Amino acid sequence: MFVAGTLSSTAALADISDTIKPFVATAYSYDDNLLRLPDEVPGFDGPRSDTSRMLQAGFLFNRPIGRQILTGQAKWSKVTFNRFSQFDYDGKDFLADLEWHIGNHLEGHAGASYSQTLTPFSDFQSNQRNLRTERREYVDGNWRFHPSWRVRSGVARDRYSYDLPAQAFSNWTEDSVELGLDYLAPSDSRIGLQLRQLDGQYPNRNDTTAAIYGNGYRQDEIKANIYWNLSGITQIEFLGGWVRHRNKIVSGRDSSGKNGRLSIYWQPLGKVRFTGVLWREFGSVDNSLVTSSLNTGASLGSVWTISSKLRAEAQLRRERRDFSAVSGLVLPGDGRDTTDTASLGLTWAPHPKVQLGVRAFRDRRSGVAIVDSSNYRAKGVSFNGSIQF
Repeated sequence: MFVAGTLSSTAALADISDTIKPFVATAYSYDDNLLRLPDEVPGFDGPRSDTSRMLQAGFLFNRPIGRQILTGQAKWSKVTFNRFSQFDYDGKDFLADLEWHIGNHLEGHAGASYSQTLTPFSDFQSNQRNLRTERREYVDGNWRFHPSWRVRSGVARDRYSYDLPAQAFSNWTEDSVELGLDYLAPSDSRIGLQLRQLDGQYPNRNDTTAAIYGNGYRQDEIKANIYWNLSGITQIEFLGGWVRHRNKIVSGRDSSGKNGRLSIYWQPLGKVRFTGVLWREFGSVDNSLVTSSLNTGASLGSVWTISSKLRAEAQLRRERRDFSAVSGLVLPGDGRDTTDTASLGLTWAPHPKVQLGVRAFRDRRSGVAIVDSSNYRAKGVSFNGSIQF
């Protein structure tokens, strides 16, 4: 009713400001296994399924300041569940980015983001609400000292924290430093070398627990950075090389090897786009027993612009996480889990400032119960709508 009433008034959808773009959004979702429980495990307090409602309001902003450009967004969400009402929460998301320029050859970005949302149940099953807060600050820049050459660098800090005492063990901070050199071809392709160092810490671990699980890690990377503009319909991107992952205290959990991510963008028809991705990378895990894994996977996504107002999207994704490769623990089975995800969505834009959508998904995992990576199956559907003023 709200959308219909807004569409009937053209003035209501006129731009309020060239700088600030307010919006409102809502969603209704159904999930048949909200807590991602194994088939043989009964649900908490009865059925596993639930429906949820989300109301959201916020604004986007874009403000040129001389040659600099300040962009970002702020949004507030209220999410309520029908059966598991103890999970009701207020979400917050803030982002600000400054695109800076000095002269004709120096440019980069500086910014920060903040997000508060419900922790996914895929790695931590609990009937208590557990909010996760994510913070990120970053500064990067590049100097094009020659028409065909560029040097770049950047620093960033990521922080995750949980409000549930049982998972505060996994509170995590990661500092990263990056340095790269790129050759820029006239065809818009590039090839370069990238050095990167990560320093991760778990501040809530005392001497006893740190001696068992470790209290942080150091990761050193040297990778090729390639973007190949093969043609107008095909582009290939690759970032890969050698990585060493070291535990700061428990040296027996050190690991090293090849890491990389390959992305292929293909648009054989004007209205259909495909994106394929392959990866082999170290990743973090929200668990008190293991905190990292070696992840290998593949995904295939497509977007079909059916008309100027209708768009369809589909995605298939499979990822395997090898916990034993970097944990040094003896885990049941092969110490790995595999997750398969499929989704299909349809978006209708009856007005340039209005979007209505529907999305269906299916998840399946074969896992390792001791690290809260249980076997589960889940499927669901969501309906959403948004209006920008």
